[in-house]
Amino acid sequence: MERRTVGSGALRAGAVGLGCMPMSWAYTRSQRSGTESERTVRTALDHGVTLFDTADMYGPFTNELLLARALGARREEALLATKCGLLVGDGHLVANGRPEYVRRACDASLRRLRTDVIDLYQLHRADPEVPVEETWGAMAGLVAAGKVRALGLCAHDARAVRDATVRGDAARGGAASRGGAASRGGTSREGGVTVRTARGVLAAPREAPYAPTVRVLERVQQVFPVSAVQAELSVWSPEALRVLLPWCVARGVGFLAARPLGSGYLTGTLTPGQGFEPDDVRARHPRFTAEMMAANQPVVAGLRRVAARHGATVAQVALAWVLAADPRVVALPGTKRAPFAAENAAASALRLDENDLREIAALPRARESWDAWG
Repeated sequence: MERRTVGSGALRAGAVGLGCMPMSWAYTRSQRSGTESERTVRTALDHGVTLFDTADMYGPFTNELLLARALGARREEALLATKCGLLVGDGHLVANGRPEYVRRACDASLRRLRTDVIDLYQLHRADPEVPVEETWGAMAGLVAAGKVRALGLCAHDARAVRDATVRGDAARGGAASRGGAASRGGTSREGGVTVRTARGVLAAPREAPYAPTVRVLERVQQVFPVSAVQAELSVWSPEALRVLLPWCVARGVGFLAARPLGSGYLTGTLTPGQGFEPDDVRARHPRFTAEMMAANQPVVAGLRRVAARHGATVAQVALAWVLAADPRVVALPGTKRAPFAAENAAASALRLDENDLREIAALPRARESWDAWG
């Protein structure tokens, strides 16, 4: 598999990695199998995958343990990327960026992963009550102590800006009365963006997606170099291409593309109205309502046309599109099934030509439940 540079050159990873979250978090619990997940990790290794992405909150904690068991004696073949900064509460998540917590979290992850060093340690979420420079400084101390090789930051604010803007536009145009908007008042902050309600409908300033993350990156970069940024990037969520990926490219920072298969939708295997179990995050996702899954079928159909020309799968075309964005991009498709891990790894050899890319660029934008009216 093609190798790509992550950061300043300290890390070299296969172009396609493996997101381990679905093995023990967020998706349908009844379909999880520790044995199959361990086989998936080893299959990925066999097909040239080197970067394995996990987090202490997945499970919580069990995902790191599973990955350690699966790698076993093959630890040296892998680049381990894990995260800190989020605690799992009673039905919610709490950010914790206190330096003392960061140090304890790293030691705990090292024990669970059965390793002496974490290749890429990522801040999962900035703590609004702790200056991010203090959190990042503690993480930099872990590099100095030899416990971590490189640092990364997870971006999470594109959807908050986009969704709030869409709903705010709808309110100003009088569309709120047709449904789909938030009903509670007040003020919230997400990703550094203040979202105030106007007559119960969220409104937000027009700001480029991921602009708040870039501001955080500029701050932490003054403390210690950022080696990688992880953010959602896919055919139906391309927002990172506007500001975030160019920022990374200009500074030699690696980009880890999360959810490159649109949480499974861009594989072409999900059908509108199929439903999801209550513990599956897609059961509450605006794009996974039966209506929106049907409305977004043209996106999958377009990818299927390109795939037919190349003798590839829809998922492989979706991944090849992500990899074509820039040589610093590493795709992190998540799966808990060994055959899918092998299929995803093979996407690294697929080269889309200019006609393919133009055809994909011309596909209709993906829609969400609250933009159905316009």
